[in-house]
Amino acid sequence: MDYNKIMNSAVGIGALVGLYLGLNSFLNLFNRWALGIYGFKFPLIVTCAHLFFGFVALAPYQLLGKNKDIHQAALRETWPGIVMVGLFMAVNIALNNASLVGMVLSLNQVIRASIPCFTAVFAIGIEGRIPTRMQTAGLIPISLGVMVAVWEGSHTSSSTSGIILCCIATVSNALMMTISGRVMSSKIDSMRLTFYTAPVSVMALLPFALYRESSAFEEYYATNATPTILLLVGGSIAALAYNVVHNQMIAVMSATATTVLGNVKIVILIFASSVMFGETNDWGYKLVGGTALTLGGFFLYSYAGLRDKLEQMRASELKAEDGNYRV
Repeated sequence: MDYNKIMNSAVGIGALVGLYLGLNSFLNLFNRWALGIYGFKFPLIVTCAHLFFGFVALAPYQLLGKNKDIHQAALRETWPGIVMVGLFMAVNIALNNASLVGMVLSLNQVIRASIPCFTAVFAIGIEGRIPTRMQTAGLIPISLGVMVAVWEGSHTSSSTSGIILCCIATVSNALMMTISGRVMSSKIDSMRLTFYTAPVSVMALLPFALYRESSAFEEYYATNATPTILLLVGGSIAALAYNVVHNQMIAVMSATATTVLGNVKIVILIFASSVMFGETNDWGYKLVGGTALTLGGFFLYSYAGLRDKLEQMRASELKAEDGNYRV
């Protein structure tokens, strides 16, 4: 069966969207519980374990059979982009995990709803693409809502350091998504991108993980070996699946369309974290208002991006039909 045809069919895209939302929600809830509630406060080691596991798990498939001869040419052409994606991925995942030690997941997701603001700015500089009027109209409430949420969130149970780490991770995520889309346009699929970027991310993070967390981790592991292994292995499997699906989402539906699904994911996570962890109990009306403003802007921006994408696809179809008619 043709893999590309399956992924671009309605059934394939529907399955991909379901996997993306499910894995993203599970991984965020799992990391919040493990790092912030259960007390497994080793975000750098967790990130390194997830990425290293992904590299090892993909190695047999990537280094054997028909794939073994394609890596040299692919890396020669795209290595600068792969290095940048790996570095921004390291910063994004590590700092976002670290932020969950000291902040609630619901506020974390509101801040990360500002990703379209940064992707729009980076798209201007990297791709020369200017946001439309409707997209700009959506970016304004996103920016204002996140500023209100961050200010009010600093007065809740979330720590200021956690909020700052989340903001830096959000910028890194936007850069990673923008560059990933360009790298995969060079005929590198999601599996290979995950395989190539994992060693870059691990090498960037490992010195910091060893310096900051190794001593405390050794003490913790000595008395909690079994739960530690279960947490690392379980989280690593989920992280590998999510990274592959996330890259495939960008390849099939573009970085812009992927942010559209962030609307659904953010609502799911805010609701789930409220029910499971009681995280919104101390939210005041200003923080609720900032969240509503952010989500409203996010929906408007996403709608504008999706509408533009559909118009481009329709224009391409009409052009192709006109060409066939002339022939």
